[in-house]
Amino acid sequence: MTGVGNVYGEALYSLAREENAAREVLDELTVLEQSFLQEPGFLRLLASPNITKQERCAVLDESFRGRVHPYVLNFLKILTEKGYIRQFSECCEVCRELYDKDNDILRVTAVSAVPLSAQQTQRLTEKLSGMTGKNIALVSRVDPAVLGGMRLDYDGKRIDDTVAHRLDTLRGLLQNTVL
Repeated sequence: MTGVGNVYGEALYSLAREENAAREVLDELTVLEQSFLQEPGFLRLLASPNITKQERCAVLDESFRGRVHPYVLNFLKILTEKGYIRQFSECCEVCRELYDKDNDILRVTAVSAVPLSAQQTQRLTEKLSGMTGKNIALVSRVDPAVLGGMRLDYDGKRIDDTVAHRLDTLRGLLQNTVL
């Protein structure tokens, strides 16, 4: 995380929390972040030195006024004016981390070879919540390379109980075995 992401992300989150708008602001930031990933040209436009700051802010007003929370619009304008709009995703990540900390949320990614059913997802969420004492925000991903089993990634940790991992471990044992 850059200093810009920390400073501006913390400032936005702090303001939104004080005004009881943290969830709304975070939801809108998430949607914008996904939109900017799909349309990277928009961020390039906002970062372009060939267009004046006033014109770039006018583009933001035209695009988002009345459609997003005023804090989000002003945040985009500040990042654009300061030349930090390319750090938008980092700012979003800081806001997300602060929100999760305040609301005792643990984000977990479950990777499996086949999609999890709704019942499996619910049971996994309940089990993880019971083990950690936190509210679980579970994201499921499918990766056929795991072959079977499941891998959980959360909070910088990994629990890997996949067939692929077991085979790799067995391969390593066999390679190191002296006969």
